[in-house]
Amino acid sequence: MSTIKTLQNEADVQSFINSFADTEQKRKDSFELLKIMSDYTGYEAKMWGPSIIGFGSYHYKSDRSKQEGDWPLVAFSPRKAAISLYVYMGTPVQEQLLQDLGKFKMGKACIYIKKLSDINVETLKKMMDETIRMLQLKYG
Repeated sequence: MSTIKTLQNEADVQSFINSFADTEQKRKDSFELLKIMSDYTGYEAKMWGPSIIGFGSYHYKSDRSKQEGDWPLVAFSPRKAAISLYVYMGTPVQEQLLQDLGKFKMGKACIYIKKLSDINVETLKKMMDETIRMLQLKYG
């Protein structure tokens, strides 16, 4: 069984954003997301691995393998191509919310945005709420 590389650590979130976000716009959006996610979830931002900023955590056990570990409830990363939002579980509620989110691209389990002004922040909050609710329901 492989070991999980993306673990919570004590790296400084603000220093990470300042050094990793490659444009002024991405830095500004990252600090705004930091505030939005922290205020909305009530969780302090923590670094997960070298490049993910997470809020809260849960312990999961895979239904299909022996893998288990900890992961943030919601998270984001200011990657070079786009900001990755880890706020999506594919529930029917979230599928409906995607209609009102704004301009984004979809990955398997995350949403990619170019800039924060491309999306509806209130819809993002509803997506976070649904993700946290479903994770707590499933994993306690």
